[in-house]
Amino acid sequence: MFNSILDTTLSLSNFAICIVTALILGFIISFLHMRTTRSNKNFISTLFILPTLVTMVILLVNGNLGTSVAIVGAFSLVRFRSIPGNSKEIMDVFFAMAVGLAVGTGYIGFAVAFTLAVSLMILILHVTNYGASKIDTKVLKIIIPENLDYEDCFKDEFNKYLNEYELIQAKTTNMGSMFELTYNINVKKGIKEKEFIDKLRVKNGNLKISITHPLVEQEL
Repeated sequence: MFNSILDTTLSLSNFAICIVTALILGFIISFLHMRTTRSNKNFISTLFILPTLVTMVILLVNGNLGTSVAIVGAFSLVRFRSIPGNSKEIMDVFFAMAVGLAVGTGYIGFAVAFTLAVSLMILILHVTNYGASKIDTKVLKIIIPENLDYEDCFKDEFNKYLNEYELIQAKTTNMGSMFELTYNINVKKGIKEKEFIDKLRVKNGNLKISITHPLVEQEL
């Protein structure tokens, strides 16, 4: 079951088995990613086809694994030369490539078992929300005029509406005429964010203010 189906000569039947298996496993990987991660249609399609492409490369070089990995590595750069993805997307790209390598070398049983095991683990981590922070931390960005003392100007509002806050970045913007402040904040329970933002707008002259989740911030 876990032995390679390929011998020194690649037969048409073995070729068909490898390609069909890669397509099925690619579908499983792309479907799982679609259900557990927000992503666009193009990336989902890429995950679907990637194991088949890797399998084809491995088969064409007649099992020379060193050459195959080098070629697949070159092809994978196409993904990373485009829009950078998050860590989950990068992991799924390597997941799809690993499955393609296993199928391309003829280890169908290993490829299927590996895909099912990793997919089950990803699903469990997603359902249990493993690794999520117990504290609802958000990212607050405020634009203020350069003549405003950003170290203490929002102290009263922060103490009233927040459990905790931390200034993580302060930088100039708009040709140095303004500051952009970035905070990690934890809003008190029962507090309406609109009320909190309205209080900040009074201090910063109604300039831009945004509150986002850290994960959304990373994707942007």
